Amino acid sequence: MRKGVKAALVGGVFTVMVGGAGYGAYNLVNGLSGGGGSSGAGPAAVRKGPPSDDEIREVSQKFLAAWAKGDADGASGYTNNSADARKLLTGYREDAHLTKVKLTPKEASGARVPFSVSATVSYKGKNKPLAYDSQLTVVRGKTTGRALVDWSAAVVHPSLERGDTLVTGEAATPPIEAVDRAGVVLTKKEYPSLGPILDQLRAKYGDQAGGKPGVELYVQHENEDAGTRTLLSLSKGRPGKLPTTLSAGVQKAAERAVLRYGESSVVAVKPSTGEILGVANNREDAFNAAFQGKVAPGSTMKILSAAMLIDKGVTKAGGAAPCPDTATWQSQTFHNLKGMTANEKATFSESFARSCNTAFVKLIDEEGLTDSSLTDEAQNNFGLGQDNWKVGIPSFDGSVPASGGPDRAANAIGQGQVQMSPLNMASVTATAITGAFHQPVIVPKSLDDRDLATARGLSPSTVQQLRAMMRRTAVSGTGARAMAGLPGDIGAKTGSAEVDGREKSDSWFTGYRGDVAAAAMTQEGGHGGDAAGPIVAAVLRAG
Repeated sequence: MRKGVKAALVGGVFTVMVGGAGYGAYNLVNGLSGGGGSSGAGPAAVRKGPPSDDEIREVSQKFLAAWAKGDADGASGYTNNSADARKLLTGYREDAHLTKVKLTPKEASGARVPFSVSATVSYKGKNKPLAYDSQLTVVRGKTTGRALVDWSAAVVHPSLERGDTLVTGEAATPPIEAVDRAGVVLTKKEYPSLGPILDQLRAKYGDQAGGKPGVELYVQHENEDAGTRTLLSLSKGRPGKLPTTLSAGVQKAAERAVLRYGESSVVAVKPSTGEILGVANNREDAFNAAFQGKVAPGSTMKILSAAMLIDKGVTKAGGAAPCPDTATWQSQTFHNLKGMTANEKATFSESFARSCNTAFVKLIDEEGLTDSSLTDEAQNNFGLGQDNWKVGIPSFDGSVPASGGPDRAANAIGQGQVQMSPLNMASVTATAITGAFHQPVIVPKSLDDRDLATARGLSPSTVQQLRAMMRRTAVSGTGARAMAGLPGDIGAKTGSAEVDGREKSDSWFTGYRGDVAAAAMTQEGGHGGDAAGPIVAAVLRAG
């Protein structure tokens, strides 16, 4: 075929940009028939190495052509996971009701071939066009040596993950109109980071919000708790109004703040009530790491560890807490951040504000402490680690397991086996400055009368000391640069969490101003004040 020629296939349209977009001249008829081989030849050797440009061009065109004409069996045969591909491509026609499919390849970049999709959603007399972009990657089959499309659900639609399906029909739940605490409507367009969260709220509360479902093309997630994601509405339903605890102002600030750094998450709560004021994620995936992340929180954990040491009578804010260069516990040697000057005469408040690891490691050895002391403090006083939070959508409740050996000391400085999310650390800060644990919620308890988690909280003396140490951290300690210029009653704690296999640590920061507490994490963001700190400060400024 000459440059610019297009080929149309019965049952679907497949546009081939022959001679353009990096494809060069190609005989489509020969490619689709698989002809050109010599009969009677012996078995061909299994090819190795990356697929050639010709192979990439040929297999991508064959795959797209078969998909376009609705041949799920044929298209799946050009992938390295024919069973999963066949199921999803069959559903593309039968469950999603997508017809008149037109697939147009674009300029290839190595083994990656982007393409555009144009189709029509047809369901019970209702028709609507659908257009989107996707991409595929061609790899060498491990056993066959054939060039094959590296299968993933995202090839079919970028919103799909493994186990997801596309469905057209009456929506699984009625739509919702989520509103903030002042009645401001919260939309995905205005607050894009809320998209997955609004989907989860719809899945759980759509039926009781009083709406009526419409007809939609939607993503049905394998995990039902994740809700559904609407891609196209053929007929609009009637949304039911759903109240949330969010604040549009705080949410807007959170959305903007996380855009400063990739792989960042932040949560803000109202310490006096536990109401969640804002939550935002800036991630390549749609995972709500702000609520469900399970990672080491670094030295932000020292808030909880300090509470334990004070409650157990080991020390107090003005008590001695020497900060040597190193400290050894159970054969493991712990160090401070690079550049920290040792101070053998430091008080506990000073070691806290400077985030001295060795001071906490030395104190973890004191009489009256056991391997479960930190666990007891977390569960009984801060409401963590009991798997009983009912936030309104899925969340992680934190994990502080009883640990012996070196992990007993490592846990105290936010490493070892401790796992937290930004939501957990915002709650820790809220409990530390009020003395009361209020389980975080994103929808009012009155909406479904669910039972919330409880904990006994902290004594007034412990609260007074924690507030003083956190204020010192924010004013003259490791959090001072990030918190600079924030007026009013403020406090903070920084954290850097080392993760195996990564050159840079995760950046953690938690702080408060008045009746707003916030916590943020930036993956591989470095020191706590470098990335997570400015995110938290921006949210506190808005609150």
